[in-house]
Amino acid sequence: MDIAFLLYENMTSLDFIGPYQVFTLVPGARIHLVAAEPGPLRTDAGVRMHADRRLEEVPRADIVVVPGSSDPSKTMGDERVLAWLREMDRSTKWTTSVCTGALILGAAGLLQGKRATTHWTATEMLRQFGATPVAERVVFDGKLVIAAGVSAGIDMALTLVAREFGELVSQSIQLGIEYDPAPPFATGSLRTASPALIEASKALLQASLQR
Repeated sequence: MDIAFLLYENMTSLDFIGPYQVFTLVPGARIHLVAAEPGPLRTDAGVRMHADRRLEEVPRADIVVVPGSSDPSKTMGDERVLAWLREMDRSTKWTTSVCTGALILGAAGLLQGKRATTHWTATEMLRQFGATPVAERVVFDGKLVIAAGVSAGIDMALTLVAREFGELVSQSIQLGIEYDPAPPFATGSLRTASPALIEASKALLQASLQR
């Protein structure tokens, strides 16, 4: 099975690395790290990732994964990337995104009439692409599989592996990466966070974006 990850400048590290770690453990998976041009790319946290192949070298895949970014606007406006996503979507079995990667799919016209999610700060933006925002961690709508913010990419990948390869394979991968979340605080979603905490988180994210 061929799995293509779209990489681009300023993407969020965990949006890519989380699903990547899961999919690399799928027996027989062939992973393609694709970008407009091959080479190093800096994430929004300053970490360097490396794309192996340019867009035109990977015209089809069974699964395509689009990570998000603290500011995906440049990629949302890159017609070369959007055209590649539209063409990929013609033949994919699953088209997926993590966090604000959903906005990139939306800019490519792939969310029209679909249920979708994204990072909680960008949920309402989904409507401008004809999508219906859903407050769920992982959303399936046809062959679209959309994960909410950042860490939800791991859940998305494990859920998709279970559907495609069986629960035993997915559970084995989950145990292998020891994915057994036990966060120190029950504040990881809007449902459990206080209004004051939500505002503090917005300020923190805005300060990070400005840096």
